[in-house]
Amino acid sequence: MNDTPGWAAPGSVPADGQDSGVQPPGAADPASKWSEQQPPPGQWTPPATPSGVSGPPVQPGWGTTPGHGGWGGAPKHDGWGAPPAAKPGVIPLRPLGVGEILDGAVSTLRAHWRTVLSITITLSVITQLADILIQRYLVPAPPAPNPDATPEEALNQVVESTQSSLIASLPALGIGLIAAIIITALLTVVISRSVLGRQVDLADAWAEARPRLLQLLGLTVLIVLICAGTITVGFLPGLLLDSVALRVLGVLAGVLVTVWLWVRFALASPALMLERQGILPSMRRSAKLVHGAWWRIFGILVLVLVLTFIVSMIIGTPFTLLAFIVDGNGLSAMLDGTAPDFGWPFLIITGIGAVIASAITYPISAGVTVLLYVDQRIRREALDLELARAAGIPGYGTPTTGETATGG
Repeated sequence: MNDTPGWAAPGSVPADGQDSGVQPPGAADPASKWSEQQPPPGQWTPPATPSGVSGPPVQPGWGTTPGHGGWGGAPKHDGWGAPPAAKPGVIPLRPLGVGEILDGAVSTLRAHWRTVLSITITLSVITQLADILIQRYLVPAPPAPNPDATPEEALNQVVESTQSSLIASLPALGIGLIAAIIITALLTVVISRSVLGRQVDLADAWAEARPRLLQLLGLTVLIVLICAGTITVGFLPGLLLDSVALRVLGVLAGVLVTVWLWVRFALASPALMLERQGILPSMRRSAKLVHGAWWRIFGILVLVLVLTFIVSMIIGTPFTLLAFIVDGNGLSAMLDGTAPDFGWPFLIITGIGAVIASAITYPISAGVTVLLYVDQRIRREALDLELARAAGIPGYGTPTTGETATGG
């Protein structure tokens, strides 16, 4: 059973054989489409130009207030523009502005706070517990600095210590990756329902997301490997030729390509979850949606990274300061210039701060990604018409049998 009607890609069939319940754009009932001759039943009809009055013909469509153009400004119904866009859920069904995307993500957190927080808090607690135990028992304490060591010996000591810490942290990274994938899958379902104005509980979200988890894991790992391989390829020439300058340039080039790939595949996750496509088709789908809008999507993603970092700092800093005050041994060691040995109080208090920060930032980050995907499909494929019809808004056609059977 498919509970996400309206999301199928144009002309596609879901990879798992499930019926999307909605005809692809271009195959829907003609009465559900805008046209110059026949707007949807019950929708506003543009006034005709009075006889004897010259001027350009009125074109039906989305009218926006001056200065907003096609960037998602609020429509103004002044007799000559289109009526406000339908809004069955957290966003209006039209091209979105940056503020509307952020507001939609926050509105989803407010509207479904029980479901969202139960997802993020539960998985964040599990992740933090694993991280605390690994930090306490597996990660080796940094060696005390040797004042008599040569610069080469000191560098080798730092490299060895870093390698040991990274190897010991691999289990925590793996647990964090799995938790992030589960959170992303569940929140994608929640946000897709909130766009249509539908309620969803944790059991519904899990039932919808569970069949896609392995593919989402494969997608995430593949993208990580591609990005890591890109940086490695950039670093290799300088390593082989033993040239520091070439290493720096190679790594810089690899990072730039990695950022480009990160944005290019940023919408692959919602495409995989909502369109029910495979790993490689989802990556191609993301590349297609991002094409021509790379800089806009890059800017929004960076803005979200900055905002979530600021929120995490605002929440985490008081807990870190409190942890330093409670765990006086670690603070004394830092003041003495020795390697700090933080105890249980420090790890527990900072872990609580990290859980609270994750519970707030995860939904915002996931919400922006899904709503960016929705926005690009509205701009490229008129997805707003399909979503309005799936939401049961009058004038956009009648839900199909598949939708009716699933409550759509």
